[in-house]
Amino acid sequence: MTERIHKALARAGLGSRREIEAWIIEGRVIVNERPAVLGQQLTSNCRVVVDGERVRLARQSTATGQVLLYHKPVGEICSRSDPQGRPNVFDRLPRLRGKRWVSVGRLDINTSGLMIFTTDGELANRLMHPSSEMEREYRCRVRGNVSSEALSQLLKGVKLDGHLCRFESVTGKPGTGANCWFRVVIKEGRYREVRRMWQSIGCSVNRLIRLRYGPFSLDHRHQPGESVELGEDLKKLLIRSIGRKPTLQAEKKVRQPNRLRTSSKGRARITKNRRQKPRA
Repeated sequence: MTERIHKALARAGLGSRREIEAWIIEGRVIVNERPAVLGQQLTSNCRVVVDGERVRLARQSTATGQVLLYHKPVGEICSRSDPQGRPNVFDRLPRLRGKRWVSVGRLDINTSGLMIFTTDGELANRLMHPSSEMEREYRCRVRGNVSSEALSQLLKGVKLDGHLCRFESVTGKPGTGANCWFRVVIKEGRYREVRRMWQSIGCSVNRLIRLRYGPFSLDHRHQPGESVELGEDLKKLLIRSIGRKPTLQAEKKVRQPNRLRTSSKGRARITKNRRQKPRA
């Protein structure tokens, strides 16, 4: 059985599909003593070398790799390297041998909240792909005149770089001021999509927090900078949520522990999605 090279290396935990495609173009991947090419098919007998090191390919039947939930604080970037030397989200994650953490999407430096990391690049790709329709829920502090008509427009959709972007839902009261709080849900997660959608109606976001990604939500005990690794049951819950809208009923099928040990000081609890009254 054959498999495309970027998919096989992503499943092996080396990185995301996009990263691996870039490595192939840069000539960093060698297959059977020859430079790899995009779209190349691999078999179990292929000898693959990345940056001079032999790679052991994972079998297709191998179980899902590690999955980690992380509460990103404001001030961290989502890139591994930065000319300005700013802290990044990978600095606080547990160390790995022979694998690397792949982020499922990104948050900008001024946005905090829930992020998902995995050692399975193929899983990361499925979670980020628009076809999964994975919901992301945010809490936004908005400055500007927010009318009922403007909210209706955001629900219908606005054009950003030629793409129609829309909120699946908006919770909050229209008004004018510096601290109007809203909860919004999106599915695609394009570049700075939430901030740019508010800007399209003449408003600005001065605080943005991701509360939920798919079936998982932040809890007040899950402090900024803390991470928690999912057990097998919770990983299955995440995988089952791909491609369909998460529901409370689906979450109840798996008994979730009240607390899970984190990789840093203290403990964190991952809770089912439940609505909370925004606080100014």
